[in-house]
Amino acid sequence: MRLFLSFGFLFLIVSCGKKETGFIPRKFNTIEIQSVLEDSLLSIRAIDILDDNNLAFAANDNSFGLYNINDKSWNISKQSYDSLNFSFRSVAHTSNDFFMLSIANPTLLFKTTNSGMQLVYKEEHEKAFYDSIDFWNDQEGIAIGDPTEDCMSIIITRDAGNTWTKLSCDVLPKTKEGEAAFAASDTNIAIVGDHTWVATGGSASRVLYSPDRGNTWEIYNTPITQGIGTTGMYSIDFYDALNGFAIGGDYTKPEDNSANKIRTTNGGKTWELVGPNQEPGYRSCVQYIPNREGKELVVAGFNGIDYSNDAGSTWTHLSDEGFYTMRFLNDSVAYAAGKGGISKLTFKK
Repeated sequence: MRLFLSFGFLFLIVSCGKKETGFIPRKFNTIEIQSVLEDSLLSIRAIDILDDNNLAFAANDNSFGLYNINDKSWNISKQSYDSLNFSFRSVAHTSNDFFMLSIANPTLLFKTTNSGMQLVYKEEHEKAFYDSIDFWNDQEGIAIGDPTEDCMSIIITRDAGNTWTKLSCDVLPKTKEGEAAFAASDTNIAIVGDHTWVATGGSASRVLYSPDRGNTWEIYNTPITQGIGTTGMYSIDFYDALNGFAIGGDYTKPEDNSANKIRTTNGGKTWELVGPNQEPGYRSCVQYIPNREGKELVVAGFNGIDYSNDAGSTWTHLSDEGFYTMRFLNDSVAYAAGKGGISKLTFKK
């Protein structure tokens, strides 16, 4: 009898635990879109939600800015350097600083200081073109770009962004002919703890993986559409160390959805096609909705916004309004940027 009671008590504990951790994905059917910045001259592909919940962006025409979400005020500036007119498509932050990285030659990486933005890295090369930047912690960060030799360009900081060092191709996987990355949404890098995934695209579209904050690297193949310069992954995100999703396609054929969505459940080692020949087609950004157990995702592109509540297997089209990139403030509100401005997105059942 004592043994029976012990098993019964154990069953009760397990049953209660299951009830407490039960998760029911939501089903969003509508989205409210409210413009917070309108400027027809701006093309914004890089935004970031800072630790104080303010929104930072950097864009073309040397422009960058900060939006105070609480009082709905803007502080917009232009970064000058040698009379150059350059474009930013990558931003990131630590607890103390904001970073913005330009595309093309010369590559310029700026960091906030008490006296304004300071140049902390410059690269001059005819093939220089950087696509994305992110941080593991307040001391260590990474930025990635197209190859200038026979590997992806990867620069790393270990001193809070004050200095950056480009990794040698001797320690990186070799790229294939025509393999690069897309500076479409500043979402080519996904970081969970010490784990890092980098999405490439073009003639080959693969995932570079580092388990130790960029010290060692390996590479995994994917089944996403690839083979020409406009195909492949445009965006990658991971919910945890195992579950990730990537999306892309061919922006010149945005309706093609035959093989543009892929998913992994083993940390990126293998990937499966999901929703082949089903909407959505080309999208430039994917983001997991925070605190939704990896079930709820949103994708955005210049031809609309879509939502999934089953880890990306099926999708609901929410809006035709186009954006390049987005970031979530919480589990129901995000900010999205594109050609001509930035908008607040509120997801509703």
